[in-house]
Amino acid sequence: MKQNQTLMALFPLFLILTIAAEVEGTKLFVFGDSYVDTGNNLNASSYKLPYGMTYPGTPSGRYANGRVLTDYIASYLKIETPTAYTLKNSSNLHNGINFAYGGTGLFKTLFDGPNLTVQIDSFEQLIKQNVYSKSDVESSIFLVNDGGNDYVAFAVKDRNLFGIEKFMKSLVEELSVNIKRIHSLGAEKIFVSLLPPAGCVPKISVVSLYHKCLDPLNKVSRNHNTMLLQVVEDLNKELGKPVVRTLDIYNSFQSAIETMQKNHKENSTLMNPLEPCCAPLKAGFACGNVDEKGNKRYTLCEKPELSFFWDNLHPSQNGWNSVFTQLELSLSQIIGGGGGGGGGGNLTIMELYYFSILILVRC
Repeated sequence: MKQNQTLMALFPLFLILTIAAEVEGTKLFVFGDSYVDTGNNLNASSYKLPYGMTYPGTPSGRYANGRVLTDYIASYLKIETPTAYTLKNSSNLHNGINFAYGGTGLFKTLFDGPNLTVQIDSFEQLIKQNVYSKSDVESSIFLVNDGGNDYVAFAVKDRNLFGIEKFMKSLVEELSVNIKRIHSLGAEKIFVSLLPPAGCVPKISVVSLYHKCLDPLNKVSRNHNTMLLQVVEDLNKELGKPVVRTLDIYNSFQSAIETMQKNHKENSTLMNPLEPCCAPLKAGFACGNVDEKGNKRYTLCEKPELSFFWDNLHPSQNGWNSVFTQLELSLSQIIGGGGGGGGGGNLTIMELYYFSILILVRC
């Protein structure tokens, strides 16, 4: 009896050590766009000041003043942030690799760069070169964050607003194809980000009074997410196990923004979370721009550490930290659990009209 009690007392410790052993040594492979890019787009504004001013203290290719989602997930896994694919060498591959490239998507976007398919091509090539073994891939975490730039490109190029739902279906189907391909290469733990609330980014919210989220555009994100959640559910049923998980970026953004908005109302000296910390002086300028004399074409907020958005499209380090705090529980899915979601519904004509506002975006 006493022996059984001792074993029961030691069980929680055994469970903790088992979890720690599973996470320890895990590699992280990242695919997608600027929300998770840590330095692949060498020609981007993210390699100019004031990007990186908080961390690492100089521009590092991150689209923020400091850490982004990739950094926080790597920290959670107790590993160093995986190196950007562009910057890889034989000595810095032990934590995985980040293939994400700012401005890209699943299809052709407004920017040249490797889309998700090409990023997976690069990963597959490393496997063929025996840079990573079968066991490396099976024990690793895969993060996919993509799709936002595709909607921007659709709004700017196509402008057929009544075709948005058909486009949405094709986009999610393409994402499903790429997820299946990652799994076919041996991945057993794939995290796919839901889209954030599109109507809340400063580039969009600035058209409303007092920087408020435009819900009709948020509904585009919600509909996309609902469709993606169904695809993930069907895919896991097909595979017979929960290989693919979703990270609820949408509700994490919403929750963090609502909390900061409440604080702003109670204390007007705090920033409105929908205002960018690094703001262009006028239309056509962007964070990081300078003129031929070196004069800044942007302004900086006094306390970047209190902002939610760094520039017109990307969260600040504080913003990502707030979002990750909401996501941390979801990451327990590494060792079991299920996914989450958000509601959708067909878009009305008025909502399609609001979607046209995305034409203003040049990310």
